[in-house]
Amino acid sequence: MSKIKTVFIVGPTASGKTALSIEVAKCFGGEIVSADSMQIYKGIHIASAAPDQEEMCGIKHHLIEFLERDRQYSVAEYVKAAKECINDIAQRGKLPIVVGGTGLYISSLLDNTEYIEEQTDYELRQSLEEKFDKVGAELMLEELAQFDCETAKRLHNNDRRRIIRAFEVYLTSGKTLTEQNELSHANESDLDPLVIGITFKDREILYERINKRVEIMLSRGLLEEAREAFRKSGGNAANQAIGHKELFGFLKGECTLEESAELLKRQTRRYAKRQLTWFRRDERINWVYPDVMTDILAEVSELTEEFLKEE
Repeated sequence: MSKIKTVFIVGPTASGKTALSIEVAKCFGGEIVSADSMQIYKGIHIASAAPDQEEMCGIKHHLIEFLERDRQYSVAEYVKAAKECINDIAQRGKLPIVVGGTGLYISSLLDNTEYIEEQTDYELRQSLEEKFDKVGAELMLEELAQFDCETAKRLHNNDRRRIIRAFEVYLTSGKTLTEQNELSHANESDLDPLVIGITFKDREILYERINKRVEIMLSRGLLEEAREAFRKSGGNAANQAIGHKELFGFLKGECTLEESAELLKRQTRRYAKRQLTWFRRDERINWVYPDVMTDILAEVSELTEEFLKEE
């Protein structure tokens, strides 16, 4: 079976992914599949920087604002849904274009990572957490090494969550985390990807764009959106979105709005740096730089044309 040609457009927040992807979709008859772990939620339109109908320019978008804010959504669920969207788009003769900055979503699709669906055993997790707190990381890692030496070597003493997770996986599935990781990449992907990354050679330009975006978000009603999230807050996933939680201090009367806005800018810049660190490790990415290239759409269009011609 021939692989599905799929364009990926990735990069840090505020880099221009959305605008570029829409232009590419216009040029090549594409539809867009979001790879953003916050744009999936309803009620955080401004904080997640999800495109509105005007920005979409008539291009069909998938996996945007379809989930209630109190709903947890796993990477496994995302991969399954994204693959279904990609298959559907391709079957209708359109070009699938995956766009976003959530590195785990992107790499899971590119690497065809297969996740084992499992119900969380909260009692087991609690008992493992209590054991960790009682005996400490060093003894837990020694015990882990008895059945999963590779994972034990890889994990740091400070990585409480992953140490507990390694025990949890083994005790619930009978397979070690190492075995599961090997099995998750056993099958070749049915995607033929072109991966384009967009960012700026001058990091300060990206940071200025982030600062400006925060100001625009506030002018468009971000505070009101955060206030509604704060009112309904139950500690759910979407309430952890960058853009809401930084404003909660102001809503609690703990700081000024200006201080909350500065915190939001700082946290978003840090998030962008983490995104870049993740994506820089992937040698499949063809990077474009709006600050040093005269016409990035022409560059991306040329890459896409050549990619689509390849057998």
